[in-house]
Amino acid sequence: MSRHDEIRESYKTLGKVGTMYDGIITRSTLTGKLLDSLIWGLDKELSAQWINDALAPIPDDFAGSLLEVPVGTGVLTMPLYKSLPEAAITCLDYSADMMGNARKRAEAMGVKNVSFLQGDVGALPFEDASFDIVLSLNGFHAFPDKDAAFRETCRVLKPGGVFCGCFYIAEEFARTDWFVQHMYVPKGFFTPPFETKESLRRRLEGLYAQVEAHTVRAEGIFRCVK
Repeated sequence: MSRHDEIRESYKTLGKVGTMYDGIITRSTLTGKLLDSLIWGLDKELSAQWINDALAPIPDDFAGSLLEVPVGTGVLTMPLYKSLPEAAITCLDYSADMMGNARKRAEAMGVKNVSFLQGDVGALPFEDASFDIVLSLNGFHAFPDKDAAFRETCRVLKPGGVFCGCFYIAEEFARTDWFVQHMYVPKGFFTPPFETKESLRRRLEGLYAQVEAHTVRAEGIFRCVK
């Protein structure tokens, strides 16, 4: 079994810290599969594709410094970090509750190379050029000050470093747009304005030397080199 197969297999068992969000994002529960299909228009193959694409820029033998912001519950990344024992991982989130779930998951999985820090992506508590990789999974659509978030994640990245991840992109899948506008925004889960595929590329090209970006349904996936 390959490293990626092992990581995907680990998503099937959420453990005691599993949340409804975890079930949706990993399609590991019946409710999660139904909501993933209904809201995001994703089947098993498309769901695996966006996760693989978002994490693909992280090498199998990565041993540098990586910042994940926001870490959320860590459901997608703790299995990855367990496979990178030589890497120095810093996980930051504004929500102490979400980060608490990630910390518990790391402890349950025996992940030893991760440190956790509560903080604001718009004012990252790190020196310039601190990290080889900055990873952000499904966070930018929730950040209230997106300009500051893009600026700060670029600032703390080393020259030649990689900024990668994914988040919701508007105008790509009408059903997702409807749920975002009528459910996620009113509940405060997502915060407008939202990027389109074209606006995201323009923004990233204004910050990075190399930009690759594509969409899987309403998931915008990117890899940038500073």
